[in-house]
Amino acid sequence: MKMMNKFECLNPDFKEDIEEKLQRQFFMKLMGFQLDRIELGEVSGSLVVEEKHMQQNYFVHGGVMATASDIVMGFAAYSVVPKNFGVVTTDLSMSYLNPGIGDKLVAEGRVVKTGGQLVFCEADIYVLKGDQKTHTNRATSTMFKVDLSKMKS
Repeated sequence: MKMMNKFECLNPDFKEDIEEKLQRQFFMKLMGFQLDRIELGEVSGSLVVEEKHMQQNYFVHGGVMATASDIVMGFAAYSVVPKNFGVVTTDLSMSYLNPGIGDKLVAEGRVVKTGGQLVFCEADIYVLKGDQKTHTNRATSTMFKVDLSKMKS
């Protein structure tokens, strides 16, 4: 996933701010998903696949894959917005390429382009079984920038 970074850093504290936001990522915690790498415009994370993540054929459930992609794309987008801004998902498109059969899920999200109010992202999901890595999903998303200083508590 390593790419040359082409985004201006609008929040020099983005890593610390993301770490703070992770404390309130309750559904992410319930899933057992964690962020492993946070860089400007790029975020990756993983989870150990358990029975609770599977559908009836013992593949990783599509909803788990969609949620993992939404998380890494959302935090990748969050890394390129100004301080006191957040992002919300306005659309999410997921292509299911292969069944997720394995022990670990890895999600890699990145910003493709930023605009005035929108951040365009993509993600790749892989499932690992031993030393075999299967590309299971490709996702795209549009995130909307939200000025959190204007939000009422």
